Amino acid sequence: MESLFILIPLAVLFIALAIRVFFWAVDSGQFDDLEGPAHSILYEDKTKKPVQTDARQGSEKNNPLQS
Repeated sequence: MESLFILIPLAVLFIALAIRVFFWAVDSGQFDDLEGPAHSILYEDKTKKPVQTDARQGSEKNNPLQS
């Protein structure tokens, strides 16, 4: 019976702490977009363009005899 005097306030304290952490997470945007980052890995990034490193293309442009 004496342990209830300690456990009940501890339980109330843990519940209050859990509610505070939940509202902090909601306010900081932890649950705003759950699917967007997961789907973004499936699509290509169109902003990056491949760099052409082919040496023949550079030599054809600089050689006036081939054109």
